[in-house]
Amino acid sequence: MENIGSGEEKGSDWGKSLPVPSVQELLRNDPQSLPERYIQLHRDRPVVPHMAVAPSSYDIPIIDFALLAKGDEDETRKLDLACKHWGFFQIINHGVAEEVLLKMKAAIAAFFELPPDEKNKYAQDGNDFQGYGQAYVASEEQKLDWCDMVFLVTLPHEIRNLKYWADTIPGFKDAIESYSIEAQKVAEELCANISLLMGMDKDGLKRFYGNTKQAMRMNYYPPCSRPDLVLGIKPHSDPDIVTLLLQDDDVPGLQIRHKDEWILVKPIRNAIVVNVGDVLEILSNGMYKSIEHRAITNKAKARLSLATIMIPYDELEIGPMECAVDDDRPRMYGNMKYLDYVRYTLGRKMEGKAHLDNTLKIKGS
Repeated sequence: MENIGSGEEKGSDWGKSLPVPSVQELLRNDPQSLPERYIQLHRDRPVVPHMAVAPSSYDIPIIDFALLAKGDEDETRKLDLACKHWGFFQIINHGVAEEVLLKMKAAIAAFFELPPDEKNKYAQDGNDFQGYGQAYVASEEQKLDWCDMVFLVTLPHEIRNLKYWADTIPGFKDAIESYSIEAQKVAEELCANISLLMGMDKDGLKRFYGNTKQAMRMNYYPPCSRPDLVLGIKPHSDPDIVTLLLQDDDVPGLQIRHKDEWILVKPIRNAIVVNVGDVLEILSNGMYKSIEHRAITNKAKARLSLATIMIPYDELEIGPMECAVDDDRPRMYGNMKYLDYVRYTLGRKMEGKAHLDNTLKIKGS
């Protein structure tokens, strides 16, 4: 993404996703529509749980971010265990004002309420991964996600491509501006605490990866007449350092794979879901795990979510840090330039963690 700028002629080096029809617009014409290309193979179809029967013993960890930032030992221990054994956790008391969260969610909703012709003004273009469309569409034959999305690079300011920003929506840019800054503060504080847990000072990770970039994926999952046959997003892990997810407070849909079961992540009002990315797994030499996750749909309501990702610059060589390798934990991953890793990941359909296993994972480790 080094060559992303504010000019309309610039795009990313991450590759492209093939254009496909908007699921939202398919349903506008026929609410019962379910094209064959969206029907998952039997082995991939979800079991759609009801919230009332989701076992409470499977609730993912909840961390009080305000206490964590103050160095509270209990919260620090919970962060360590969450990153090791779950790869996911929710944070409360994170300091992002409710007004900022609500405006961000309203901006996403407003985009997907635009008429089709208006949304298409911000469609993915050529080789650019940014814009309105779908992701991870690598062939005309693969099964598709029951989801429309907008992907934007948001920080730093100088690499934004405003061509894809919906400037016709009042407050859209301001909402992103406010939330992106707050989300970056949260991500940096989390990484500072993870640095301490890895045996470094608070700036250990930051010294390694330097300045980071931030991007946002805004997701719209329409209701589906047969949610047992489709997936909002297929199982995958994230090719980043950490991801911050704003869930829909009222409509659950995120599932994570934990102990070979798919666990529904129950929304907590104004909480932020955090997950470990592939880059952090690699840097920590497997001490912390990126976890497969997916999105399911429902019959009654559309669901919105926002994934904010923290990513290194393209030229960074990623591989295990020295502090994470010793006789008890031998090197589990090789080295690769981040741009090459993310190109490989985005150039294929989602297949769990196959992209990590096929590139950097040392066989037998």
